[in-house]
Amino acid sequence: MSNYTAVLSVAGSDCSGGAGIQADLKTFSALNVYGMSVITSVVAENTSRVISVYDLPEKIIREQIKAVFEDIEVSAVKVGMIKNRQIMEAVFEVLNEYGAKNIVCDPVMLAKGGEALMEQSALDYLKSYVIPQCSVFTPNIPEAQVILNRNIVTAEDMEKASADICKMGAGACLLKGGHFGGEPADVLCSNGKISRFYSKRINTKNTHGTGCTLSSAIACFLAKGYTVGNAVEKAKEYITGAIAHSLEIGKGNGPLNHFYNIKYGD
Repeated sequence: MSNYTAVLSVAGSDCSGGAGIQADLKTFSALNVYGMSVITSVVAENTSRVISVYDLPEKIIREQIKAVFEDIEVSAVKVGMIKNRQIMEAVFEVLNEYGAKNIVCDPVMLAKGGEALMEQSALDYLKSYVIPQCSVFTPNIPEAQVILNRNIVTAEDMEKASADICKMGAGACLLKGGHFGGEPADVLCSNGKISRFYSKRINTKNTHGTGCTLSSAIACFLAKGYTVGNAVEKAKEYITGAIAHSLEIGKGNGPLNHFYNIKYGD
């Protein structure tokens, strides 16, 4: 038995450092797990916009995952940006081959500015093959609306949507409610039980990488042996602090402060 907890992120790279692989690795370090990464796409983006996306060949994506699993005990996997069906197949076929556990999938379909980050052709594969392999699936409301092909406008809609995504095969679904007005509430469906997680809305525009960070934090706590409900609760506590201490970096939506409990500067 190893004396460390290792968590793998399979996601896109954000050159501005606020989201994607970069946010995931910061989260892993902040929560005291050993972080590893498999890059699926290289995204030229900043706090204001996505300029371009370059998808890596499926061969190198598969080989990155194999390189990790053949050598290191992986306690959890966070899966983020997967832009097309070919990359989805490459990622989840290899994860299945190695019997990956504690898979937390954040379906990165839209950038903060509304740009599409997942091709429409990948949606059916996501629903039929990806969701059933997830221990926890973490869509926001716009993403859940696309997956379920219906509007989500009330708290009851959120509960039904989360339950319906679980019926697609997910071990649990955390439907994030930040797109609603008022105090944000997330809805978790796990083992047929609905739980709501409330948090105070923080008055900041600096929320770049929030979804990446939350899903990575959940993966960290699952890797440490927490139940799904407790992992979500601990991850929410962490991300609330990271948002409350977010950084004024860039001209748009700045990044979270992943190391908010560590003093910067001299």
